[in-house]
Amino acid sequence: MHPTSRQDPRVIRPLGRHDADRVLVCLGFCGGGTGAYRRWTDWVDDDTDLALVCYPGREGRFCEPFAGSWDELVDDTTETVLSVVDRPYVLFGHSMGGWMAYSVTTRIEHRGPTAPDRLIVSSCNAPNRGLTERDRFPRDDDTDHRLLSWMRTTGSLPEYVLGDPDLREMSLELMRADIGVRDTYRPEHGLRTGVDVQVLHGARDEVIDPGVAEQWAAVTAGRCHVDELPGGHFYTEEIWQSLPRHFRLPATVAD
Repeated sequence: MHPTSRQDPRVIRPLGRHDADRVLVCLGFCGGGTGAYRRWTDWVDDDTDLALVCYPGREGRFCEPFAGSWDELVDDTTETVLSVVDRPYVLFGHSMGGWMAYSVTTRIEHRGPTAPDRLIVSSCNAPNRGLTERDRFPRDDDTDHRLLSWMRTTGSLPEYVLGDPDLREMSLELMRADIGVRDTYRPEHGLRTGVDVQVLHGARDEVIDPGVAEQWAAVTAGRCHVDELPGGHFYTEEIWQSLPRHFRLPATVAD
């Protein structure tokens, strides 16, 4: 594995701690980019660097076509993760990003390179259930108004975008492209990860199945911790802003 170039548009390193003991690698949610995670720089310890993965079709990869399927995005994200991790790392994903983090982890384990020390998934059900109606949030048949409202709630749609028709249309195109990719997801039955998993979810998140703890425990041969936090799919604003303080990170060498 080789560290990625600092100019690599696939990865944003807001802290630039290239000598840190560990890397927290964050994968985006449906319709989102790296912006929602950049505010976490004040909430990771001094031994941890942040690496924010940018999917194709947005931000520095705006000129690249969107991924056409779940498998295509997994391939792209796996290569990106492997390019950035030259030391112990933890893989995090929220909502659709949680399933992506799980798919990337099992892909890396199958190929043989070093797997993450821990997998942290947020606001998502276990992937072995497949894509149920509960997981179709947002939906491909949602109106533009509903999708824009959802993106405002997630913090992935700044006010200046809402006031610009061209930027607003590009944001909707990105969201619908991600929904289309998510909807091609098919579970690999019998697949399990050997990595310890932490599952975070909001107490009022209607997406989360009541059996989430047992279902996630069934897809890992490692330990599984489930932590319920206040709020809904994106918790409360205060919780989301400081979410890393709830992460069960493994001890580093310095510890």
